[in-house]
Amino acid sequence: MTLHSIKMGIYSLLLTNYYGLKLKKVTTQEEKKRLRFDYSETLLKKLKIAVEVKNQERLIDGQYLILSNHRGIIDPLILEIALEKSNIYGVWVSKKELYNSPFFGIFVRNAGSILLDREKSQMSGFFADVKKAVKEGASVFIFPEGTRNKTKEKLLEFKEGFRIIALKNRLPILPVYIRTQTHEALGSALADKKLEQTITIEIGEPIDYKERGNIQEIYEGMFGI
Repeated sequence: MTLHSIKMGIYSLLLTNYYGLKLKKVTTQEEKKRLRFDYSETLLKKLKIAVEVKNQERLIDGQYLILSNHRGIIDPLILEIALEKSNIYGVWVSKKELYNSPFFGIFVRNAGSILLDREKSQMSGFFADVKKAVKEGASVFIFPEGTRNKTKEKLLEFKEGFRIIALKNRLPILPVYIRTQTHEALGSALADKKLEQTITIEIGEPIDYKERGNIQEIYEGMFGI
């Protein structure tokens, strides 16, 4: 662990909780979207990480279930940056561990997220929260792999819960793919404070919520995985 990585850890903690408290005071989707973008931009600039968005023209205004692959803890920030010029605001499906995290908890609870507790036998509360958010005009952002991919495989197997969300709420599915290994990019940024990097995220074509095919296979074909 370097002195730079220690300083960045402290800076990130303070910044995350600062924006978490600011988010607690706002009520509109527009305000939450702006603050989430500001937070993402500020932290990524500090890490000297830029974001390249491919096929940005596919971000057509509307509501979606946005699916993204997941390798690093900065992945939500990458998506927030990618959506800056769209009117798409979404709630994140977040695991209980993030809600209770001393690092991310305040931010996650206030930024616009829905708690997914896999230890619960009944999921009716979760789906009710999703329906409420969609009714209020929000999209839903989810990592269908269910956890960060720490393997050498390009994708883990998708969990099926995302299809229920799409069907119950009639949300078209918008696939996005972060091509850069974000966990490696973050590690490099923490190891070398002078290093400048660019992370690439690609926007896919919307998939109808009634699609009967294997969504993971469609996703992999769309991005040439």
